Amino acid sequence: MTLFDEILAQDGPLSTLKRALQSRRVAQAYLFEGPGGVGKKKTALALASTMLCIENQTGCGRCNNCRRIANRTHPDVRVFEPRSEGNRNIQVDFVRDEILPFARFAPFEGACAFVIFPQADVSFPAQHAEAANALLKTLEEPRANLHFLLLAERPDRLLATIRSRCQRVRFGRLPAKVIDAILAREAATDSARQAAKALACGRADRALELSQGEKAEKLLEHSLRIDATVDAAKPGELIDRAEELARSDDLVLVLETLALFYRDVAAAALGLSIKEISFGHLYDLAKKRAQQLGASSAARRVDLIYRTCENIERNANKELCLDALLFDLGSASSLGRVSESL
Repeated sequence: MTLFDEILAQDGPLSTLKRALQSRRVAQAYLFEGPGGVGKKKTALALASTMLCIENQTGCGRCNNCRRIANRTHPDVRVFEPRSEGNRNIQVDFVRDEILPFARFAPFEGACAFVIFPQADVSFPAQHAEAANALLKTLEEPRANLHFLLLAERPDRLLATIRSRCQRVRFGRLPAKVIDAILAREAATDSARQAAKALACGRADRALELSQGEKAEKLLEHSLRIDATVDAAKPGELIDRAEELARSDDLVLVLETLALFYRDVAAAALGLSIKEISFGHLYDLAKKRAQQLGASSAARRVDLIYRTCENIERNANKELCLDALLFDLGSASSLGRVSESL
């Protein structure tokens, strides 16, 4: 049993890395791209552990080197998370003072060294290019036996020049049966598992979070209240609901839950069975709303919600975005267009 064996449902990425290890052609820079919570970080640490493992480079997880890498105490493996404050971007001074000196002198103890950025798209977004350009110089002329592992949910937010210096490895979402097994292992209740699995979107971290304290069920209830409000299309109620939503600590999750429900509505309108939708226990409601909306209108609602999420994430005015979203959803005449105010 090796650390690679603990990574579930990522056969493609693991095959790529194992071939590189066997041929001794491990790239000096990789870009692991794909959703969060699917094993990118575990894979990065497993790769570093395998190459530094005392037990014939197996990534045993038990030897001194593997344990130190897991505990973040090995001198040749540095993990640089985004900052905890502000917009979380790593600043250029930090790159110059902490990252570049390590890259200049490592490895210190082993045969190779690793620099790991678990959220590179957050740490080095293209719109804050000074730190990214400082890192780029090292990527362009890396030292021998130094490997960069950049992990990103949205690789397009990185500078194109950084992406071009990396070998890209694509990670996919975890299958529902894998998510279900993870939740069962954590002793989640049946009802929590059903809702959390649907809302997890193939992410183990999200599934585990949503299975705690009936959080998934509460998100679904909140999203259905929004649907009922926009269906009634009363301006006062729409404003009240938008204000309530703006105050929510789980704003994006609520919106994503609502989008997933409308996907079910579109699927029901197209005749898909109860086994083919996310919220099977709401199949009758989805069919009812499908008769009222139709597949194309439901699909347009999904698109509108995700566009709103993107704009909020880009620091657009949250209250204005939500007002526009709910009024658009509540207006039959506006279902076919995307509001320019977003």
